[in-house]
Amino acid sequence: MTTFANPKARWDYRFATPAYIFGTEPNAFLASQKDRLPQGKGLSVADGEGRNSVWLAEQGLQVDAFDFSEPAVAKARHLAERRQVKVAFHLSDWQSFAWPSAHYDCVAGIFFQFVDAQDRAVLFQRMSNSLKPGGLMLIQGYSPAQLKFNTGGPGELSHLYDETLMLASFPGYHVLELRTYEAQVQEGAAHQGMSGLLGFAAIKPA
Repeated sequence: MTTFANPKARWDYRFATPAYIFGTEPNAFLASQKDRLPQGKGLSVADGEGRNSVWLAEQGLQVDAFDFSEPAVAKARHLAERRQVKVAFHLSDWQSFAWPSAHYDCVAGIFFQFVDAQDRAVLFQRMSNSLKPGGLMLIQGYSPAQLKFNTGGPGELSHLYDETLMLASFPGYHVLELRTYEAQVQEGAAHQGMSGLLGFAAIKPA
């Protein structure tokens, strides 16, 4: 069994393969929000191999994306080139990312449940602060039901999402969709099987 000094080393190891371990197509929940996407500037949080940022760029958004894994960002750049779209990729963890204030028309965070509850509150606040009033917040994550499926995710209850957490984390937002559900996930070889999910789409108040 391979052991790693830190989470970054583990993700670098996972991403250090020519294959796109989470596939090259967008997350299903993100794709389902296509008709709600604004024009303007978008941000993909912890973007991994680029499947979500590239898709957002294909929808006409000017996209920034960041991830802390060098192999992942390299693959993301290659995917954007192959799909002939421009994405501003940043090699950064969430703590070091610039987070410009009220800058983005859409912020998307897909399966980024790598922080504990205290850090998550800071991360959610930074995401909210970077979104323009009237902008669209999109979040997909695992719900507590994921613990019974064991098909991905952090495996720690405190890292999972429920509807109460979403509403408390983004007070005053106009919720367009907030649902907890179970579905088959087929997103690359590393992301397969029945999963407990939460999807959140909401507009930041003016």
